[in-house]
Amino acid sequence: MRGRITMTSLRYLDKWVLADLERKMVFLGGPRQVGKTTLAKGILATRNLSENVAYRNWDILSDRKELLQERLPMDPPLIVLDEIHKFVRWRSFVKGFYDKYSPNRTLLVTGSARLDHFRKGGDSLQGRYHYYRLHPLSVSELLEYHKDSFDLERLLKFGGFPEPYFSGSERDWRRWQLERQSRILYEDLRDLERVQEITKVELLMEALPSRVGSPLSLKSLAEDLLVAHSTVERWLGILENLYVCFRISPFGSPKIRAVKKEQKLYLWDWSVIEDAGARFENLVASHLLKYCHFVQDTDGHRMELRFVRDTDKREVDFVVLKNKKPIFAVEAKVSDKSLSPHLRYFAERTEIPKFYQTHLGTASYGDPEIEGRVLPFVELCRELGLP
Repeated sequence: MRGRITMTSLRYLDKWVLADLERKMVFLGGPRQVGKTTLAKGILATRNLSENVAYRNWDILSDRKELLQERLPMDPPLIVLDEIHKFVRWRSFVKGFYDKYSPNRTLLVTGSARLDHFRKGGDSLQGRYHYYRLHPLSVSELLEYHKDSFDLERLLKFGGFPEPYFSGSERDWRRWQLERQSRILYEDLRDLERVQEITKVELLMEALPSRVGSPLSLKSLAEDLLVAHSTVERWLGILENLYVCFRISPFGSPKIRAVKKEQKLYLWDWSVIEDAGARFENLVASHLLKYCHFVQDTDGHRMELRFVRDTDKREVDFVVLKNKKPIFAVEAKVSDKSLSPHLRYFAERTEIPKFYQTHLGTASYGDPEIEGRVLPFVELCRELGLP
């Protein structure tokens, strides 16, 4: 499958980033190779700014020398700083620039790690920036750009990162996977954290795809890697900060015996998951997390992605909370054969107002406010307005 297609438009965040740059700095975080640099350069193009003049990347040696001297070009009203969070004094650097030149000049800061984590400590940037998280390509984005050629199976198989998705080649996907993992471990991890046993972190990364969707056991991972429980927890936190994986916690309700400590783990790149059911569940999780981050980053509502599970192992895969109140729940099933009885069970015992069950088939029936709504995943994305 090598049918090559290209995306000519900017991503789903472009207009929001452009609007905020009129008032403040913008920080743009997201996984390595998700499209942050492409988006940033596209924004420079909309401002008629040359990349040579207005773009600086910490990973480029000549740019790094200039940044170490805390020098930036004097003319452009907007400058993009890519991977600048690897510079130990980056917070004081961007704060000083903003305080001196705002509102006539501003910065777009991008990074392949959680800038909300690596901006902690040092000089306060409070009130000087807005923060966005760029996610992989999703159903809604691809439907908008390629109405006639969108293929959900392609998205499931190659993931939502632009390069392997648009290539559509298994060979290119395998090579991209190896290169991305190597750069995360031996460049990003090395630059940002003090981890001596990188080979064991690599083993941890390779173990995560088989843990997707099930209750996460840190004890089991610690035993497999022959390290302490606290070490695995620390390493998982680092991988979360580097946008390799994310964890969700349970949603409790007074009328059910909900589990309280269990967590579930998912990957930003679902294409590495072999099990078909777990891969589809991860695809759904990623789309819902993208929705949560989009609403929070653009509108300021406090959003959370959780799951429902009781001590009798009844479960619904996902619950989305807005300002601490549940707004809907989603169960992911590869097949469309039957409605899960757990939806009605939790509908009667929780304050969750709507339940959906999504699948890869064609069936569509039910009421989300009564027994639950069953519908194909593409239809769910449209009905919920997922970005």
